[in-house]
Amino acid sequence: MSFLVIGECVADIVRAPGTPDRVHPGGSPANVAYGLARLGREVTLLTQLADDDAGRLIGDHLKGAGVRVEVGGVPARTPSAVVALDAQGRAAYAFDIAWTLEAEPVRPAPAPAHVHMGSIAAVTEPGATAVLALVEGLRGRATVSYDPNVRPALMGDHAGAVARVERCVALSDLVKASDEDLAWLYPGASPREVAARWLDLGPAVVLVTSGADGSLAVTRRATVTANAPKVPVVDTVGAGDSFMSAVLDTLAFRTGEDLGGLGAEYLARLLRRAAAAAAVTVSRAGAQPPDRGELDAAGEEFDLVVRSVRAS
Repeated sequence: MSFLVIGECVADIVRAPGTPDRVHPGGSPANVAYGLARLGREVTLLTQLADDDAGRLIGDHLKGAGVRVEVGGVPARTPSAVVALDAQGRAAYAFDIAWTLEAEPVRPAPAPAHVHMGSIAAVTEPGATAVLALVEGLRGRATVSYDPNVRPALMGDHAGAVARVERCVALSDLVKASDEDLAWLYPGASPREVAARWLDLGPAVVLVTSGADGSLAVTRRATVTANAPKVPVVDTVGAGDSFMSAVLDTLAFRTGEDLGGLGAEYLARLLRRAAAAAAVTVSRAGAQPPDRGELDAAGEEFDLVVRSVRAS
């Protein structure tokens, strides 16, 4: 099965108290593509990279894992983000980024079976128009997933941001968001309330991650919540992207109709495996997701508890 991921690459300049800055390849969509390749999947990333030190670092990183990189326009410089870590390893971001994907981007061949979009690239103009046009053209022949990965400083007007996010949600078969994403988009609403709202827009599955507090899966048939494994945290960079990669790997070969029929037991297994991938990632510096062997071993090692399962 082939995957197409569309979105930004970012050079993460990781800054922690008392340590020198470290530069890691990053960007949420790029991390998802990298995670899929680490799990042995055939994946193309449609992105933008400049011919500079950061661009070469990121390109080599992706290609080294087996990601096919297609460049839809060359920016003046590769996007970057200062990632400030607190004492618990939690990350806050300050971006220097532009997204100008060309109106007629490269269309990877063969046509993908699944398309993933997200983060800055899906809502930041002028490139977001090209992203949505490409996804709309592939929808029906490929399943679609979306992760808003909200960056408030780059989202612009709140009402407009919500409208743009909901347009992406409506194009998708599966959506994953963090509880922090939802709190910014819909202040005062619970994750389950937002999941129900998004299901009404069209997706078959909505997943919500809450860091150390676990995760939630909601379909029209079932609701499942699960704990996160307890591991020492180096930093949280890329944890949600590793979760997403593991979800897509687990769901490979399922159609949009299949996704709508997932039952509670399957969703519980899905959350367990994705949580194991995120746990491996937070246990080491930067967005370093597990390969298949590491993920299989982690799934056996961690005590992952499904808190509740409810058929709708």
